[in-house]
Amino acid sequence: MNLSMNHTENHIYVIFGASGDLTKRKLVPALYSLFVQNLLPEKFALLGTSRSSLTNVEFRQSMKESILEFKEIDDETGIEEFIGKLYYTPIGFDEVATYIALREQLNFIRQDLEIGGNTVFYLSTPPSLYGVIPQQLAAVGLNHQDDGWKRLIIEKPFGYDLESALQLKDQLLKDWAEEQIFRIDHYLGKETVQNLLVTRFSNGMFEPLWNRNYVHHVEITSAESLGVEKRGGYYDSSGALRDMVQNHLLQVTGLTAMEPPSSLEPAAIRNEILKVFQSLRPIRREDVSKVAIRGQYLTSTIKGKPVPGYREEPGVSTGSLTETFVALKFYIDNWRWGGVPFYIRTGKRLPTRVTEVVIHFKPTPHFLFSNEKYLQPGNQLVIRIQPDEGILLKFGMKTPGAGFEVQNVNMDFHYSGLSNQRIPSAYERLIYDSIKGDATLFARTEEVLEAWKFLTPVIEAWKNDRKVPLFGYPAGTWGPDTADDLIEDQEMTWRYPCKNLSDDGIYCEL
Repeated sequence: MNLSMNHTENHIYVIFGASGDLTKRKLVPALYSLFVQNLLPEKFALLGTSRSSLTNVEFRQSMKESILEFKEIDDETGIEEFIGKLYYTPIGFDEVATYIALREQLNFIRQDLEIGGNTVFYLSTPPSLYGVIPQQLAAVGLNHQDDGWKRLIIEKPFGYDLESALQLKDQLLKDWAEEQIFRIDHYLGKETVQNLLVTRFSNGMFEPLWNRNYVHHVEITSAESLGVEKRGGYYDSSGALRDMVQNHLLQVTGLTAMEPPSSLEPAAIRNEILKVFQSLRPIRREDVSKVAIRGQYLTSTIKGKPVPGYREEPGVSTGSLTETFVALKFYIDNWRWGGVPFYIRTGKRLPTRVTEVVIHFKPTPHFLFSNEKYLQPGNQLVIRIQPDEGILLKFGMKTPGAGFEVQNVNMDFHYSGLSNQRIPSAYERLIYDSIKGDATLFARTEEVLEAWKFLTPVIEAWKNDRKVPLFGYPAGTWGPDTADDLIEDQEMTWRYPCKNLSDDGIYCEL
């Protein structure tokens, strides 16, 4: 991360759910990484709070172990100094008295370290507390900004459906201003996601082609090789549509499809993303089965080992209809993208872990090489978000030898090739932005509501219409075969980046 970035102001960082897995694996290691890079202010403190009864000493030791185990940066020189800035206080999340004690603890730290009132409140808690904690903080005056800014960071999901999202909006905006609320989506913190803007708007060769005149369709894939693991109880009440599409993948769609912003100011960029969401063609209830495919992984054998199906996972109902795979076709009805189909797919227990955006360009209008001997897929621009982040351009070249046989060749760039550049983790980048007050990569209320509104017909059809099929797919495959039918052009198909499935693993072409 560039050390010349904006200086951060003195503040206290408060994490609710400080004894949880996210805090240990991501949040504290990311804050430590910022600390050793001198990106935190001189006067800084971290206050952890949760239901667990821990002393300051016990909390510091636990966080030290987490930093060493889940290190974000290869530098241990500042650990002792950093953990000396950590404090802990237990809390009952719905008990007013404990918030008074929290306020007193904050005042003590502020006076002792001469830090002032700037405070970040990070809710690393179950979603059921997203309305409770902010309300309780406001009840004891911890939302007031007369002594310094106060910011509230909320993890997804932002509601369970449109109705609950509207309810959460009303709960939050009752006591907190929109500019105080940062809805964190770690996908938007990934370097390659942010590079979508740079790729498009800093290169004269891409932006003129980024429209309906040259693009055949856009494909966004987020595949996971793992199943639900130990999250079966949570996942069974969520599913892939809520867990991945409503937030991560629609946000990536917004960045891919947006118009050039008037500036790089957060409001300008977020305004253009919102316009994309407002331009999504509504899905008619009677068309859900035609444009939305849901699947659920079945028992299979992967690399010689038996893998349980979704309904055999711990915490999952034996008759569950929860989808672990979603493929979705939709349109963005504006001047740039009119008539261009967008395809999203995401799933668990697919062949590998990969997330990428693929721009499929239209074939050439003069079919000199339309003979089957010469025919190759259209040009593709692949933006790989994870893993092995980078960009790939696929285009046709003549095969050496006689005649005009064509083969696809690759021109690629890998972020790993920047050996002298460290790529910060998504949480490190987003935490740093929240400290600076930069909301560019955080979702705002209108975006969340438009996303829920768009998906509501699908959610309701899957819930209430038993005629909508749930397709099974063997674990370790690319989902239900019927997902291929979404792409109507018979010469086009989903991009399958991973080849050579063997006992040694999968090779994933960028």
